[in-house]
Amino acid sequence: MDDEIEKILNKKLRELMHNMMKTNTDPQVGEIVYNVNDQNFAEKVIERSNIKPVIVDFWAPWCGPCRILSPAIERAVKKFNGEVLLAKLNVDENPITASRFGIMSIPTVIMFRNGKPVDHFIGALPEPYIVEWIRRNL
Repeated sequence: MDDEIEKILNKKLRELMHNMMKTNTDPQVGEIVYNVNDQNFAEKVIERSNIKPVIVDFWAPWCGPCRILSPAIERAVKKFNGEVLLAKLNVDENPITASRFGIMSIPTVIMFRNGKPVDHFIGALPEPYIVEWIRRNL
């Protein structure tokens, strides 16, 4: 029985990870939801935030609250029809950027506008709260 439960949990984890990697496109700036890393953070977050706000979701695959937040924040961002972008940064694979922004807890979410962080929250918030946070910061 335990093996069967573990198989189901692993399957669900793989499905969640697969969904976290999906992207949508915006013809003006490229993707609406996309992954970033230490090497392309300046281009895909800092520079793009001069065109439209970019939200960065600092997460890790082993983080339960990160897996809860991911679909909610993606749905929230999509409600704004391209007015805001969502960049996802795996802190385990990109420690330089995570350290640069003082990420001590995950999930941490930071909104960038005009090349600078303007607001943040920590933890898995429900989708309506995320929508309001985005609206307040646009």
